[in-house]
Amino acid sequence: MAHLVPIDDPADLRLSDYVRLTDVQLRKTLEVEEGLFIAEGDKVVRRAVETGHPVRSFLMAAKWLEALSDLLDRVEAPVYVVDDAVAEAVTGYAVHRGALASMARLPLPSVPGVLTRARRDLVLEDLDVPQRPVSPPRRILILEDLADHGNVGAIFRCAAALGVEAIILSPRCADPLYRRAVKVSMGAVFAIPYARMTNWHDGLAELREAGFQLLALTPDQAAVPMDKIAMGDRVALMLGSEGDGLSSHWLHEADEPVCIPMSTDAMALGVDSLNVVAAAAIACHSLMRG
Repeated sequence: MAHLVPIDDPADLRLSDYVRLTDVQLRKTLEVEEGLFIAEGDKVVRRAVETGHPVRSFLMAAKWLEALSDLLDRVEAPVYVVDDAVAEAVTGYAVHRGALASMARLPLPSVPGVLTRARRDLVLEDLDVPQRPVSPPRRILILEDLADHGNVGAIFRCAAALGVEAIILSPRCADPLYRRAVKVSMGAVFAIPYARMTNWHDGLAELREAGFQLLALTPDQAAVPMDKIAMGDRVALMLGSEGDGLSSHWLHEADEPVCIPMSTDAMALGVDSLNVVAAAAIACHSLMRG
């Protein structure tokens, strides 16, 4: 059972996991060094716990204790109870989504590991939880250098909703466990198996060796429309960064460039592409129909 710890001093060192949550550079350093991430809101916190992430602590106002009482009864962790002013002084913003939880990161699986089994198995393999048979993924996404955490979270949510089975990140892609990514994904980052490449230049070779057909999504309307492409048994759809799209190297490495056809009216208005989240949603729908 979690134990309640009232705190009225924002400088209390027990709150150090929650300091300056809006400072991206600080949080990147602190969270990597401490091996933690922050989950925000009732639903997201519950999903993090359900997928086996250990709770380091909770931070919340007293008014949220009852709504989370069933969860708090099951978790051995301190619950730092603060008023709204202390929460804002520590985190740097007005906390209004119920609870924050500092969670321990689990070891990230390798790319080959994700390509052979689901993250649920990787998360729960050492726990006394019944396992369900899982086939190796057939439809996956590869994200190259997306910088915006919100976009990464939204793509995870699209992938989970549309049945994509795994996501591979380039070495410089934004962290799916950064607070904003977790929040925007509504916890989908805990449901989709993912791994991070260690070698950008040769990283796609592992996917090809595993039998994946590599499709590169591009705004170029000369490419094959996504809904017309002949898909093999295992397909990896590559999505590029928000500004520049896929690098020329990865475009060259792809088996086939594909596009989302734009209407002639849109082209006449100078609208020649979609933002990466909208493109990902449409492309994922086509990917899962193939």
